[in-house]
Amino acid sequence: MVKNDVEVPESIIESTETDQNEAITDAVVTTDDIVEIAEEETLVEDVPFMLIQDVPVYPGCKGNNAELKKCFNKKVASYFGKNFNAGLASELGLSEGKKSLYVIFTISNKGDITNVKARGPHPDLEKEIIKITQSLPRMTPGKQRGIPVGVSYSIPVTFEIVM
Repeated sequence: MVKNDVEVPESIIESTETDQNEAITDAVVTTDDIVEIAEEETLVEDVPFMLIQDVPVYPGCKGNNAELKKCFNKKVASYFGKNFNAGLASELGLSEGKKSLYVIFTISNKGDITNVKARGPHPDLEKEIIKITQSLPRMTPGKQRGIPVGVSYSIPVTFEIVM
């Protein structure tokens, strides 16, 4: 049997917690030393044409957002119609009937045409539509929350081969 004959002095530990009725009186809180830093917002991703707040502006288009979108679509379709070599499809030996090409591109935050990709019934037609798309005029870039951003756009190009 072990005897408990060692005396251990007791220490009193005071709680630092307060209850809801006790006021804190010695704390001094000031906001003088807080500095607000304006963080610049950057949008990295492209915004789809249908969702952009301020649409890119094709040269010569004017009006509100809806009118600018309509004008943009009309001008791009007209540009493709004037510059597309429709005879190329016949030269390539494609069958008679309606054909579709799909082109996707970005109008950069500087207004340039970038990231042009196309899909169609023949690689030469894809090259033709890419060349035409890259030759579109520089535009006023689209804006999201007042900041110029890249805007992605896709368009189907339909034409008919008649023999």
